[in-house]
Amino acid sequence: MISNLLKNNYLTFVILAGRRLASTENNVNIGDQMKILNDNKQYKKVLELFDAFNEKNIDKCSNWIVIQALKACTQINDVQHGLKIHNLISSRLKHDPYILPSLIHFYIQCGDINRAQLLFETSTKKTLPMYGAMMKGYRKNNLPKKVIDLFNEIKNPDRVIIILLFNACAKLGTNEELNLVKRISSNIPESLFLEPNISSSLIHVFMKCGDVTSAKSLFDRSTKKTISMYGAMMKGFIINNLSQEAIDLFNEIKDPNEIIITLFFNACAQLGTEKELILLKSISSKISNSFYSDPYVVTSLIDAFMKCGDVTSAKALFDRSTKKALSMYGAMMTGLTINGQEEEAIDMFNEIHLDELHRENHSEKQKKLLSEMNTDRFEANIIIYLCLLKALTKLDMLEKAQSFVQQIPSYFLTDHRIRSALIHMWKLIGFSIVNSYGLNGMGDEAVKLFHQMPKESIDHLTYICVLNGCSHSGLVDVARSIFNDIQTKTEIIYTTMIDCLSRAAAFEEAQKLIEQFERDHAPAVSIYTALLSGARNQKNSKLLQEVVDRMQKLFPNMKDSLLAASILLANVYASSDDIGKATDIKIELHKSGGKKQIGVTVTDIDGKLWKFRAHDRSHAESAEIHKQVDRMSKRIIEHGHKYDASWIVRPIEPDETIETLLCGHSERLAMAAHFIHNRKPKRIQMTMNLRICGDCHEVTKLVALIYQCDIVVRDANRIHHFHLNGQCSCQDYF
Repeated sequence: MISNLLKNNYLTFVILAGRRLASTENNVNIGDQMKILNDNKQYKKVLELFDAFNEKNIDKCSNWIVIQALKACTQINDVQHGLKIHNLISSRLKHDPYILPSLIHFYIQCGDINRAQLLFETSTKKTLPMYGAMMKGYRKNNLPKKVIDLFNEIKNPDRVIIILLFNACAKLGTNEELNLVKRISSNIPESLFLEPNISSSLIHVFMKCGDVTSAKSLFDRSTKKTISMYGAMMKGFIINNLSQEAIDLFNEIKDPNEIIITLFFNACAQLGTEKELILLKSISSKISNSFYSDPYVVTSLIDAFMKCGDVTSAKALFDRSTKKALSMYGAMMTGLTINGQEEEAIDMFNEIHLDELHRENHSEKQKKLLSEMNTDRFEANIIIYLCLLKALTKLDMLEKAQSFVQQIPSYFLTDHRIRSALIHMWKLIGFSIVNSYGLNGMGDEAVKLFHQMPKESIDHLTYICVLNGCSHSGLVDVARSIFNDIQTKTEIIYTTMIDCLSRAAAFEEAQKLIEQFERDHAPAVSIYTALLSGARNQKNSKLLQEVVDRMQKLFPNMKDSLLAASILLANVYASSDDIGKATDIKIELHKSGGKKQIGVTVTDIDGKLWKFRAHDRSHAESAEIHKQVDRMSKRIIEHGHKYDASWIVRPIEPDETIETLLCGHSERLAMAAHFIHNRKPKRIQMTMNLRICGDCHEVTKLVALIYQCDIVVRDANRIHHFHLNGQCSCQDYF
């Protein structure tokens, strides 16, 4: 809206000034020819005509011609040509109020705000179009304070200047700007409020400053409500988390345009319930087919479907779109990540051709310009990379993350959002060096580094990391010593220490520590979960049953934690051949609607992510993968492996064996996939959402030894490094 107003205002000024100042008939004809070419977007021909004319007639060259030439330079970002024109006419600039706005506009569009500012400041005759061009430049370069400062120099602002002020105040959105807007708007002639663009901008700034009441009041007293005013109100409601009011307002609009439809979809996305999903499907089925050619409409509808949990509808809409904009890819990637489909989000990223992702960035100068300008394309790139980093963070695959980060151009890495996401990703993937040592079974190294750290840099997170390292390496005495030295012990510090004791089967000491914690604190579910985990490792069904019973009394409303505890108990009963008790628990879980989490293993093969479930046959290569599992099974049996039936937690069917059940585990299939078609990988990395089973742990050690392949497994609890000598970094302490 603002850009159109400025454009119309600016063009009116250019045409009037140019025609008045044309010095000869020849000038007028050349200027008119150049304007026609500009109108037809033949910018290079404009400059060719200018060059041919000014070689012999530069002194006679009218402002009208110069303005047309600068416009062509601006449209195609021809910096060199613009500089040449500037040099040719530099002697007349200081006192010329007509060419300067065009030249200022040129430098702003090319990202050189400093040169534009210098030109503005050296001018002795500052006109409103010059102020408008400069204010627009400051706004474009995210300098709203300077827009306001410039406004304060103007004695009689016109509607364009006022709108630019309102937009700058909206950008800042503080009480100071709100008070300024109220003071300025109170002095505006009532006739200006009949201008829909003024009213829309004022509604927008009220909403951005959080003053919904003033925005509503202005909207309600407007006798002629335009679509742009409805749009400003709907957008404001969404900004202020009042999406239901935006939807209610939408229902008043008889003939909504693409912007209104997009805002409606955004409001539904913000609420994201089943009710909004039904509404989405109803409205989207009624809108004109022409709306589906608008990438903003399609993007917002994809986003709304995803936020309402309807991935299927979002995918269908995306697939049938013939022209897929970057923003649509971004909405799909964001939605897939939100809905726990990170692998699909990364696959979606791989579908985007890099030449499309960076299509407009052909030179270093243009790359710099793109990063300086808040363009839609630049934002679309940023959103896609942010989605990618979030998906990689959730998958926790370090090598995969490193390879993708290398694909991000350096000029995007300077964006503060990308940098924050990268820091967050690396922090979570390897929370700290101490934590990394702990997770990787290198407890001694974690403790050594901990003791080297300055005391003032040690916080509760550091304590958690080093205690976790001790827990994963069986360093119980060291953990006790560190724990006793901690002055302020948080719930998670207690939890980590109890986990350490439980892993070492020091259950009596762990229970005493729980009693100590509960003298001063309310019972914590995380502490009992840590005790459960240790009891599960020792297959101590008696202690497990006691802990589960206590959890049911203490935390009756924590359904997810109780479900996980009951499944753990049932599995231990099953592995101890007490199938009756295991079955009873599972029947109760089924009655209550509880569902066991499905085990999934993800691995990267030749740059593509493969996902496996237990006994998975959904892959195109499934037949070959299962043959490879059989080949691996024969080889590990030759090396003395005996399948451990205690890791089977359900009754064996007549057509099953201990071997076939265990060989169907997701981690086993993922590992086998790396060896099909006579492949000989040197390194395999897998990520699991559950803990690795004991039998798979033994098998993976043998596979690493037999096939001389390093294997890294990140399970729900830690990182296992299986080395070529057949040993694991956890030293079988997991």
